[in-house]
Amino acid sequence: MRQFENQNTLYHVLLYASGFFLFWEWLRPLEEVTETSNTSLFVLYAAFCFFLSFLQLPWYITSPLKLFGLAFVLDGLFMSERFLSGDWFGVVIAHVQHNIEVMLSNQWYDMTSLFRSMLFLLLLWLMSYLLYYWFVVVKKLTFFIVLTFIYIGVLDTFTTYDGNHAIVRSFMIAFVMLGLANVTREFGVERMRSNKKKFMQAIVLPLLLIVVAGTAIGYAAPKLAPQWPDPVPFIKSTATGAGEGNVQGIQKVGYGTNDSSLGGSFVQDDTPILTAVSKEDNYWRIESKDEYTGKGWVRSEEGRSDEVIGDAVNMGTFSDNVETESSQARITMSGNQNFDKLVYPYGVSGVQDITDNVRTFEVNDTTGVIQSNEGTVGAYNVTYDKPSFSIERLREAGSNYPDEIIEKYTQLPSDLPQRVTDLSEEVTAEENSTYDKAVTVRDYFSQNGFTYRTTDVPVPDQNEDYVDQFLFETQYGYCDNYSTAMVVMLRSIDIPARWVKGFTGGEATSDEVDWDGERYNVYEVTSANAHSWVEVYFPGTGWVPFEPTQGFSSSVEFNEEEEEEALNEETDTEEEVVEDEEDIQAPLPEMEDEETTNNQRSNVSNSATPSGWWWVIGGLAVAIGVALYLLRYRIRTIWIKRKLTKEHSLEAYEEAYLFLLKVLKKKGIGRDEHQTLREYAAYIDRFYQWDEMKQLTHYYERMLYRGELGGQPWQEMLHSWNRLIRKTLS
Repeated sequence: MRQFENQNTLYHVLLYASGFFLFWEWLRPLEEVTETSNTSLFVLYAAFCFFLSFLQLPWYITSPLKLFGLAFVLDGLFMSERFLSGDWFGVVIAHVQHNIEVMLSNQWYDMTSLFRSMLFLLLLWLMSYLLYYWFVVVKKLTFFIVLTFIYIGVLDTFTTYDGNHAIVRSFMIAFVMLGLANVTREFGVERMRSNKKKFMQAIVLPLLLIVVAGTAIGYAAPKLAPQWPDPVPFIKSTATGAGEGNVQGIQKVGYGTNDSSLGGSFVQDDTPILTAVSKEDNYWRIESKDEYTGKGWVRSEEGRSDEVIGDAVNMGTFSDNVETESSQARITMSGNQNFDKLVYPYGVSGVQDITDNVRTFEVNDTTGVIQSNEGTVGAYNVTYDKPSFSIERLREAGSNYPDEIIEKYTQLPSDLPQRVTDLSEEVTAEENSTYDKAVTVRDYFSQNGFTYRTTDVPVPDQNEDYVDQFLFETQYGYCDNYSTAMVVMLRSIDIPARWVKGFTGGEATSDEVDWDGERYNVYEVTSANAHSWVEVYFPGTGWVPFEPTQGFSSSVEFNEEEEEEALNEETDTEEEVVEDEEDIQAPLPEMEDEETTNNQRSNVSNSATPSGWWWVIGGLAVAIGVALYLLRYRIRTIWIKRKLTKEHSLEAYEEAYLFLLKVLKKKGIGRDEHQTLREYAAYIDRFYQWDEMKQLTHYYERMLYRGELGGQPWQEMLHSWNRLIRKTLS
């Protein structure tokens, strides 16, 4: 009997351990498809709970142990106070009280990370008990196994999670579990006739052999292609509605090499790509493409590459007569990134490996690609001449383009819908210079309701043009949509343009680096910073970058000193006029109140007639209407401030930021149609001698691009917004 109990315990251990590994497959995708981090701690806590559940100790022993483990994990993730001290418990209790109030008010998104993690750990605690009961006690395995396959299949189909290996692992674990469950069931019937050696030889070893051999053969054997049509596009198109083209499977944001078929949704990915040390943020350029196919971008030719040493690397996208400022940057690629192409700023004039190894590079002026002949460069210094383009010179550039530029960079597919060209001509009809036409096309999207969006973005049908779909049907998308549309629109009116890709400047960290006696900023560039933009050709100047994507601002400088001086003078004049008008209008509410009071007294004395009350009501309505109109901005300011205080959401912040722009325009310092948000913010900060507008604009751009506000204190943003509003309305 003792021998049997030992055998049965062994099989229970194997069965329950297999159940844990199957449950682990539920935890593996969390980091990729959610914002959950440090999942290894959750896995360790789950293993701890599974172990205690299997021991079947009394609840008054296991519960305190599991609770202690839960507190230990929370302390490691979130707490700075001494473990289990009075302050520690005070913080936890405050979090619990706050989140209970949040849940009672149905504001689920406002729950704190600590409380969400606590709930998740409690769920793991509960699952350890439930799975022990299902697997060991009642041996009901099928439901959880089937549910696991469905879970992995759904994530593999509708998210970026790759479930290929997970399915294979789950298959092996499931067959082992089913076999072990059958063994333990047989032990219950044949317990007096069983012995360890017999069952090991007759059941366990053949079971493992069959599972391993079957998995290996199935994995290695050739497989037929899918015989049935893929139902996923049909499901997605049904969900998103007809008339918007095909919706591609969700992709991860990031830099890729194949741009022949653009479109489709993507999810954010904050995988680190590189760290840049520089004085300012830059476009980090990688390559350009010239041939538009109607669905995406390819290269008409690869061009010729010249082999040069690092100090002689020069990617001349603009001419020597462009005003520049010498600068340098240090690029350090992340350890798990194997980019075979160099990432570089505009005006690059030299590349040096920080290990002082002499390297040679292949520089391709046609594609803009710079590659090292000695393999991937992990870290390197870049010297570059940062350009500042003269708007006056760009306006005077004319249209005397070289033949090779015209031939290559005005190419369009023969079946491009005529309405794309018609729209381009209509939009630029009142502009004369190439620069003004380019700016007008760039601003067309922001002035006509186009929105930045990364979800439910369609892919054009077989007979549908990518740009035509974006301009006339969806009118939403991300950088590829905007940049491609601008290039095609310019080419349709014979302005040479090309499509460029790389990374935006990245996120500035709080660190600074001392380099050659100067302070440099540190920027973290992730996959989420992958970007595409536009370059337009100007005779005598070369290729000039433009940023058409909603919510983005160009890091390239344009020299407009004369325009700025004129704008400042005009703004000062308008400010004086507005202040004078406000001084004159200030007594109006009191005067109107006095008049209203007199009217009320007169009307009340004659209230014997019914018409007298109508005069009273009418007078009150007019007075209230006038007061509301004069105070409309202040009233809405109070309403928005209360909304920001109660509702910490992206929608509330967007409404507040757009209202701020409206108030500034009413003040007479509105945004010029050719200014980017970042340029306008810098102008407002110079005007008020503050830096609030720059910060608020930074948060707004993060919201548009990444759907987040960067973890900044909400109260700090509210204070900056309120201060700027009050100053403007004063």
